Amino acid sequence: MSTTKRRSGASNIPARSTPRSQGSKAWCRHGGPDLAAKLESAGTVLITGARRGLGRELVRQYAAADWRVIACGRAFPTVGFEENVQFQPLDVTDPVSIHALAGRLVGRSIDVLVNNAAVRSPAPGLEALEAATFLDVISANTLAPILMTKALLPNLRLAARAIVANISSRAGSMTEGLLDDEDDDYAYRCSKAALNMATVQLARDLKAERIAVLALHPGWVRTDMGGPEAVLPAARSARGLCGIIDRASIKDSGSFLTFDGKPVGW
Repeated sequence: MSTTKRRSGASNIPARSTPRSQGSKAWCRHGGPDLAAKLESAGTVLITGARRGLGRELVRQYAAADWRVIACGRAFPTVGFEENVQFQPLDVTDPVSIHALAGRLVGRSIDVLVNNAAVRSPAPGLEALEAATFLDVISANTLAPILMTKALLPNLRLAARAIVANISSRAGSMTEGLLDDEDDDYAYRCSKAALNMATVQLARDLKAERIAVLALHPGWVRTDMGGPEAVLPAARSARGLCGIIDRASIKDSGSFLTFDGKPVGW
């Protein structure tokens, strides 16, 4: 095992006839195969943690595929999004902010909810563990996806095929999380393990409404959170995640999958 601490994080479908912006086309060329040729049908996707990293990449790829994207974050991005992206202010750790977002979206169908926003401890390890920091991480990584799903249930119910994608991590796997991962962030690991349980519970509760709920491991992604030693470009991870979400059906609800479609042990 390497002595370097590893961190675990994030179908061939025609696009709509509406032409994309030149910026979106340029992004497709930069990010790899044109996702617009792969996503089955353009709908509406809401993505949290959308200002940077994997969330930003998911926004760009969905926008390039002509989806209507609701990008959520604490502050407006410094660089403009594509023309079919609407930015909504959101602090996922604040129930009032979540409620306000739901109020602004009343009556709008949401086909895909991507609970991507997440944080890590500033100083991992047992000696550095602080109760307040631990609870902050749990609030953002575990409670927020549950509250987001609850708040946007009316919107998901309006969709013909609704998917909730919780961006989890193999770091939270009881069976695989310690195999080749030396991450010692107690709060992050515990928050993702709890999110996996929440995913299974949500999948059971929403099965009758045919709303599929997935836990997805994005890989060790080269972002601010993943760090410079991460091996996976955000573009590749996002393409894989989009493909899994696109192919998902109610039969897949409650699954824990990697960005390339492999099952992860709980």
